[in-house]
Amino acid sequence: MIMNKESFFMALEYFQNAFSSKGLIIFFCLLCAAMFIVLVLVFLTGKKIGILLSRNNLSKILKDERSDAVKRSRSVIGGQVFEQLAPLFPDFPADYADARFIGKPVDFIAFCGLEESSTEGWSEINAETVPAPESTASVKQNKCHVNEILFIEVKTEKSQLSEREKAIKEAVQSKRVRWVEYRIE
Repeated sequence: MIMNKESFFMALEYFQNAFSSKGLIIFFCLLCAAMFIVLVLVFLTGKKIGILLSRNNLSKILKDERSDAVKRSRSVIGGQVFEQLAPLFPDFPADYADARFIGKPVDFIAFCGLEESSTEGWSEINAETVPAPESTASVKQNKCHVNEILFIEVKTEKSQLSEREKAIKEAVQSKRVRWVEYRIE
């Protein structure tokens, strides 16, 4: 097809009219609307995929957290059991009979020598319920004696002293301990 001068100018005029300022504005508006719709669809699809992935990841995280909580709980319970049994171990720093379980803020207070001084563990309390030893006179004549008082904190594995335990340790080591007798009348 041979294009003559008139047909060329007619085609040129057609394109000019089609892409005149009004036509061009309409074209760009349609193009922007299409791009906006595509962007919204991409955003919504990504959000849905993210929700699905986070649900899968959340269930894994919850499972891991539950497992970790159970491990920590077992560790705490094990530590509490060892705290109660500690005086029975051979390397405990005080005699079992001298130790008193407190629990918080320290595990034990031991009055070293107290039970030895009352005839090898025999005390006036026992004298009423248990047959007396060979000489009950020695119980009443024997004076109680305490060599030292120990504040004992039992720790397992890598556990550390709490801030309260550190403060008590520092008060004892700096000899900020005193006796108070409180009478109720």
